[in-house]
Amino acid sequence: MNPTTPRWLKPVTEYAPLAVFLAAYAAADLMAATVALLAATAIALGLSLFYLRKLPLLPLITAAVVGLFGGLTLWLQDETFIKMKPTIVNAIFAALLLGGLAFGRIWLKLLLGQALAINDEGWRRLTRRFGLFFATMALLNEIVWRTQSTDFWVAFKVFGLLGLTFLFMLAQAPLIARHKIEEGM
Repeated sequence: MNPTTPRWLKPVTEYAPLAVFLAAYAAADLMAATVALLAATAIALGLSLFYLRKLPLLPLITAAVVGLFGGLTLWLQDETFIKMKPTIVNAIFAALLLGGLAFGRIWLKLLLGQALAINDEGWRRLTRRFGLFFATMALLNEIVWRTQSTDFWVAFKVFGLLGLTFLFMLAQAPLIARHKIEEGM
């Protein structure tokens, strides 16, 4: 991150749309939450563009899927589309990471290479794990939204997916430590 970039930018642009979605759902319903999510996502992209002078790739992909599926949800008045959004986003990430590996590309290194100093074997393993994690999250979202109530799905989307992601990230610490490249080497 650029030293002039506000420290609050990344957490706000990543988590505020989710918080706004949850608040709007609690106050009204899934349609109102979808409108709020669309607006908050647009504001988050605007903030990124203003402060970074560019649009980061992953938030841009997520915003495009939010726009498409949120728009379909509102236009067709069908909750199915917004419930499928986490499935689609996770499936795209899984396909990009695992597909990249199949062709010898380590896309995760391109995204996180400045944040993590690990060797190429570590990047390959971490990329494989992230790809499988995203595929699992896509499948899990499909199971939950198709078998549970909307209230349960919203709670799962906000707290379950986020919690599982946090636990997954913590579980990667030993792999990262094993493959860490010491500075000056």
